[in-house]
Amino acid sequence: MKNIYLDNNATTRISENVLDAMLPYFKNKWGNPSSMHSFGGDVAKDVEHARGQVADLLNAEVSEIVFTSCGTESDNTAIFGALEAIQMPNKRQFITTKVEHPAVIASARELQRRGYPVTYLSVDRYGNIDLDELRGAIGAETAVVSVMWANNETGVIFPIEKIGQIVKSAGAVFHVDAVQAVGKIPINLKDSTVDLLSMSGHKIHAPKGVGVLYIRRGTRVRPLLHGGHQERGRRGGTENVPYIVGLGVAAEQAKKALVEETPRIKTLRDKLENGLIERIPNTLLNGAKEERLPNTSSLSFEYVEGEAILLKLDNAGIAASSGSACSSGSLEPSHVLRAMGVPYTAAHGSIRFSLSGDSTEDEIEYVLEKMPPIIENLRSISPFWLDFIKGRKIDADKHSGPYAPYN
Repeated sequence: MKNIYLDNNATTRISENVLDAMLPYFKNKWGNPSSMHSFGGDVAKDVEHARGQVADLLNAEVSEIVFTSCGTESDNTAIFGALEAIQMPNKRQFITTKVEHPAVIASARELQRRGYPVTYLSVDRYGNIDLDELRGAIGAETAVVSVMWANNETGVIFPIEKIGQIVKSAGAVFHVDAVQAVGKIPINLKDSTVDLLSMSGHKIHAPKGVGVLYIRRGTRVRPLLHGGHQERGRRGGTENVPYIVGLGVAAEQAKKALVEETPRIKTLRDKLENGLIERIPNTLLNGAKEERLPNTSSLSFEYVEGEAILLKLDNAGIAASSGSACSSGSLEPSHVLRAMGVPYTAAHGSIRFSLSGDSTEDEIEYVLEKMPPIIENLRSISPFWLDFIKGRKIDADKHSGPYAPYN
């Protein structure tokens, strides 16, 4: 049986070059980079070299790069750290969108619990933000605005610079969760309005457990972790040297791949997407057609459930992910698809395919061969589909229970 991995937005394979670069720091170069002796000093130089590699990928200053444990830590440090640093009683509003990653959504809800005013911006059917809604929501009381660069489920890319101009005109701090965008689209922070940016190593073929928070020079952020002087006092704790070194190599490779691999990946993505839509009736694309990550395709197969599709794909040796999550024993569409207003009968059957440089045309052909009979089989036993083909009105309550609108 084939083994085809199309879930790269969840995590990527560690590249061989990254692994090779990491191994010496487990065996021979185990020194603490904070130590005064040469054994630690040599390791410290390697950490700084990796910092430079990441800065080069983001087109940022080396001093603006802070190593963290993951994208979630970076998001939390940016949001809570920036708010705590402002310390102005009349400047506490936090603005974000309804389609953010749970690391930001959960942070927003915690802020609400603490009494901060929080505003969630809407998106349209194609996952696009309404800039006029942002202009109406932002004001002198706005402290921090956090908007993702690209959505992890649909791949929709937000107009970050236009958003940033609105944010800066209001005197607020602008944080961007770029976990899915880094390495897939060019990023130039030197000519940007972004104050804080989060990224994660395991999305660009580095290991899990290492991330980055970019802090623009002059932006005040209180540290989330207190301890030693590491990371210029912005993140306490001994540096995870092997993973940082691996991330540096991955960043260097990602910059090359933007030119060498991205066009090929987009071609494969389009072949998969168009082929499935042509071969399987009642298949919908979730998100904007053009302003989207080149590797990401979110498709809804109406009148079937995403988890059932995933199980059959897995049996065929294909790994993908669903836009649905199991909650309290009943399948509930993701908050992203709900915010986009994707129809109930489609949201349940949402599947995300996310490619990487490892993806091949043969793999795409295999998926195009396997998917149509999988959907046909599942629809043959679906009460949704039976109601549809008989022209009866879909009764969502009868089949799976209602789901609450996003709030």
